[in-house]
Amino acid sequence: MKVLRIIARLNVGGPAKHVVWLTAGLQNSECQTLLVAGTVPRGEEDMNYFAEAMGVRPEFISEMSREISIKDAVTIWKLYRLFVRERPDIVHTHTAKAGTVGRVAGLLYRWSTPAALLGRPRPCRFVHTYHGHIFHSYYGSIKTRFFLGIERALARLGTNRIVVIGEQQRREIHEEFRVGRDSQFAVIPLGLDTQVFANWRQRRQQFRAELGANENDILVGIVGRLTEIKNHDLFLRMAALYKEHSGAHPPVRPRRVRFVVIGDGHLRPGLEAQARALNLTDEVVFAGTRRDPEFFYPALDVVALTSRNEGTPLTLIEAMLNARPVIATAVGGVVDLLGPAAAVSAQGSLPYTICERGIRVSPNDANGFAEALARLIEDEELRAMIGERARQFVEQNYAKERLLDDIMGLYRELLCAQPVAVDPRPSKRSLESRV
Repeated sequence: MKVLRIIARLNVGGPAKHVVWLTAGLQNSECQTLLVAGTVPRGEEDMNYFAEAMGVRPEFISEMSREISIKDAVTIWKLYRLFVRERPDIVHTHTAKAGTVGRVAGLLYRWSTPAALLGRPRPCRFVHTYHGHIFHSYYGSIKTRFFLGIERALARLGTNRIVVIGEQQRREIHEEFRVGRDSQFAVIPLGLDTQVFANWRQRRQQFRAELGANENDILVGIVGRLTEIKNHDLFLRMAALYKEHSGAHPPVRPRRVRFVVIGDGHLRPGLEAQARALNLTDEVVFAGTRRDPEFFYPALDVVALTSRNEGTPLTLIEAMLNARPVIATAVGGVVDLLGPAAAVSAQGSLPYTICERGIRVSPNDANGFAEALARLIEDEELRAMIGERARQFVEQNYAKERLLDDIMGLYRELLCAQPVAVDPRPSKRSLESRV
């Protein structure tokens, strides 16, 4: 089978790694895969180096990028021409922009053939993966409703299968935002190369030495692009509250706590100014983008995630694979990653929830985040317990080999299935929602 895989841009983040792993892993006697990508805008780091290291050479469409523009029409035309040239069996799109232009071009490709007059479009299946979604916290209400309308239409008219990376994400996209039909959805969790982080204990000291941290220091890290949706403002406010609380109520075993921001982006100057304004100059380190996760994760004692919206963040999965305890806002697939609440006495009175594989807090709750951090720093046994549970869970459920098997199984299923005509009429449920 021939597969075209499309992503808007190979910028720093989990989706870029995901499509590269799939492209490299599904090159065999049964499957031929071509990765198509757009341009990385100024201010974001390009991860094409990762593709090159994996032996993947994408085909680039320079007009395809994240923002809406007149260039999208050119992108659709170029994708259509690419489909005509390659004649794929499956087109698999990833992320919102690629999903839109790819499926619009797919509708043109499938139906712009004389056989379509007889009800026989070109035999190509279309799959779209939601790594996250843009249905809240990204844009204003009018723009969000516009994008949601597009997603609902494309799910009905131009998509054979919708892949989500967690059950919580499926509930949000399908049940809350009413995108797609039940039968279209497949839950396929992320996968990664677990061997990269083997023997993580032996690599703990290198990054700590760079930061001048001794063995007793606690390093609290956050990993990700410095962009609005990641909400690093909350991370800094939490750090200030923790510093204030620990100063007023010194812990039983005082230890130096430092906060490490790993990643870069257009918000960095403002965040650095905020850290100075909060009197955190000595406590916060902006480490920039790093290409050595196998070294910086083991160096951290706690990994935080403060996002307003997420799919299933690869940064948390990588942290958990290194047995790092995590504190995260309860958004999207984070809930599935951390697992159910653990049996901890008096937990109901706390502003955070201790789960089997981490601690979750409400979005934008700086006080709850600070209290959860204080609990982890003071309770070394709890850190070790949830870190080890998390490591075992990820090793058992997020291996790259499982991801490749799941996606290949989905493709085989689609190609063996009889083509199903798309019903352009609105469903009863959508009619009721309009009323």
